[in-house]
Amino acid sequence: MARRTVHLSNFSNDWYDRGAPRWKELCWLFVSAAFFRHPLSLCNGAKIWWLQLFGAKIGKGVLIKQQVQIKFPWKLSIGDYSWIGERVWLDNLAQVDIGPNVCISQGAYIFTGNHDYKKTAFDLIIKPVAIENGAWVGAKAVVCPGVTVGSHAVLTAGSVATGDLEAYGIYQGNPAARVRERVMN
Repeated sequence: MARRTVHLSNFSNDWYDRGAPRWKELCWLFVSAAFFRHPLSLCNGAKIWWLQLFGAKIGKGVLIKQQVQIKFPWKLSIGDYSWIGERVWLDNLAQVDIGPNVCISQGAYIFTGNHDYKKTAFDLIIKPVAIENGAWVGAKAVVCPGVTVGSHAVLTAGSVATGDLEAYGIYQGNPAARVRERVMN
């Protein structure tokens, strides 16, 4: 029995709506390089202004550190007093909603797009991500497409969330599994 093989020449994402015209996306690439991905990008107020100008919904008191990469700001919302750490990558082909008081630590990767390995054309799959109030995504952790990180949940450093994380749970490993309850003083 012959096995089917991948044929990337058949890949097409013509159905995918990028959410903005190409000229806007090109402008964002320049702004992103100068104000977000550059290691000397220190002016948080300018970052917030640019994100809002490009359609992101940003709450008050949001902190965005250096070398942050954001694919499409028009598909992003960040709640009040949330922190986005150095070298975070928000690879948001679909909507990413970050609630208030969320901490996304250094080097974390949040992505909303993947490929269907069961299809010979390696079809694009997109699903939104939600990170709810008070959650903490640890350094170099990964949040996969379609995941909801529940209120005050913790995804520990280097862990990979492939499914939803329940509120107040602490999750660790790859794939992340609940290891205990988050108890706050």
